Amino acid sequence: MLGQKELPYLSIVAVSRNDNHGGDMQKRMRLFVNGLIHQCDKHKLACELILVEWNPVAGKPLLHEVLPAPPANSFLTIRYIIVPGEVHAGFAFSDRLPLFQMIGKNAGIRRAKAEYILCTNVDLLFSEQLFERLARRELKPGVFYRANRCDVPNTLDESLSHEKQLEFCSQNIKERLGKSNRYANFASTSGALFRYPVLQPVLQLLSKIKSTYANKPEDKLNELDLNACGDFTLMSKKDWVDIQGYPELEIYSIHIDSMGLLAAAALGKQQVIFNWNECTYHMEHTGGWEFKNPIDKIHFYTNKPMLDWWTVREAGLHLIKTRGTFNLNKPDWGMLGRQLQEIIV
Repeated sequence: MLGQKELPYLSIVAVSRNDNHGGDMQKRMRLFVNGLIHQCDKHKLACELILVEWNPVAGKPLLHEVLPAPPANSFLTIRYIIVPGEVHAGFAFSDRLPLFQMIGKNAGIRRAKAEYILCTNVDLLFSEQLFERLARRELKPGVFYRANRCDVPNTLDESLSHEKQLEFCSQNIKERLGKSNRYANFASTSGALFRYPVLQPVLQLLSKIKSTYANKPEDKLNELDLNACGDFTLMSKKDWVDIQGYPELEIYSIHIDSMGLLAAAALGKQQVIFNWNECTYHMEHTGGWEFKNPIDKIHFYTNKPMLDWWTVREAGLHLIKTRGTFNLNKPDWGMLGRQLQEIIV
């Protein structure tokens, strides 16, 4: 555990519950926690992991009882913030949605101790290059940082060393989500043009020309790396407070993560996209974005109250034009005044 007087450099915030989401949730969470323990200690980077346990499942162990604990004198501290079922029941659609991810992340943001806060998810591993970047302690206020998400098979062997796990991930990328830091004002890196190295000099030149003359709100919005941004959005705590965290909408979390980036851009925060190899590895699972076919996707979304993208886009353009905020949250967003149980491992 970090010394009493040592503040963490980075607070890592995620939300989860012990509900076997996706079929192998505990395995993915163990990989995530063990990976952070290993990398924090290897790079001697003082961090805290704030795991917000939302609406714990009755009759099942709490997360701190089933997830790994850091060793003595580790550079990682784990803080479990528990949002009980009776609090969850007070939200709209609580009978249809067992977890409000972005409201939970706000609770973590409000209680974070570090100057910089990374909002992420519990089914990720960070590439060694990404963690080396964080360990250089070069983060700056007024900037929000993004990293590509690389999807990998859920066959990742938990018994492998952390180095071997990352090697497996780097060699088995099924899809890359996000934009390139060389030409953010073009389409995502999954587009056909970006698959051919010979075209990269042309793309870089066109991107530079476009960024020089593109000053419309639409251009600024299109430059934002919104794809899978809920998996990795990093900025200073002051910047998170400036944008009032994520909008606390009591609906399914789709597109609410993008609203955080839109709010940051509207207030003049600068986007930095990490290099292609400074990425996260996402372990595939069911019950999220992965579907067998489009019909399954329709069934998945049918009973979930949610925002549509075009409404979010229109609101984002309005914010960028007016340089305002969504102003949807109350002053005590993140359940600031509520006493929530905290367990420090």
